[in-house]
Amino acid sequence: MLDHLAIDVSDIARSRRFYAAALAPLGYVVLREEAASVGFGVIAGEGRSLDPGGDFWIAAGTLRAPLVHFAFNASSREAVDAFFEAALGAGGVDNGRPGLRPRYHPSYYAAFVIDPDGYNIEAVCHKSSG
Repeated sequence: MLDHLAIDVSDIARSRRFYAAALAPLGYVVLREEAASVGFGVIAGEGRSLDPGGDFWIAAGTLRAPLVHFAFNASSREAVDAFFEAALGAGGVDNGRPGLRPRYHPSYYAAFVIDPDGYNIEAVCHKSSG
């Protein structure tokens, strides 16, 4: 099990705004903020972060290719939809509208967005609709 993930970003203020908006529908909030880094995590309920600084970090730095793809767990398909709309509203670029991706498994419901630095981020719900 992963404890945390950290990525370098080119503009910490822009990325903070983007991720605060995009991850809010998934229950994420800013847990720690420093001049050159920001930690996000879920403080209650499903997916709660055990690290007081959060399980997802952004840090001012130099981007190095290839940029990674990463996915955030969503508690429902509605949360995936809300993530997608929030991420687009915060400046993300559509890289795959919300929907089923049965090539992964029959209940794989996900949405993909390119963040301001070019990272391919995803929200995914593995639960069936019923």
